[in-house]
Amino acid sequence: MSEQAKKRYEFLDIATADRAFVAFGETLEQAFANAALAMTEIITDTTKINNKEERKIHLDAHDDKSLLYDWLSEILFIFDTEHLVFSEYNNITITHEKDEKWELNATIRGEAFAGHELRGEVKAITYHKMEIVKTKEGYKVQVIVDT
Repeated sequence: MSEQAKKRYEFLDIATADRAFVAFGETLEQAFANAALAMTEIITDTTKINNKEERKIHLDAHDDKSLLYDWLSEILFIFDTEHLVFSEYNNITITHEKDEKWELNATIRGEAFAGHELRGEVKAITYHKMEIVKTKEGYKVQVIVDT
């Protein structure tokens, strides 16, 4: 197993007022799931989240980067408005046909944020230096969030 295949995500030191990370996955869905996990890890310790609540997410976008941006923004929106934090992003399907929109359907699980430590604030997702790359091991996505 390659070094990339062993990692789920790693934080990068390329932004000053922002946080940057690369998430990995054997599939695009797994890379999106690990990007969501990395973003949530900035907010709180994901190992302490009990997956009591469930939310279904459906998104459409015109390209893969817009879909990644919308995916992370939706999770952040739910955190900001419903005060829910998630750690299970395993049930994701991404579909795309040539010259058609990109679609994402997911079921995510977590719980109320109350009682969890706030590690850091994520204000917004950015397109700055966003990358989605197909590698020989699968996919890697790079994201910078405004903190």
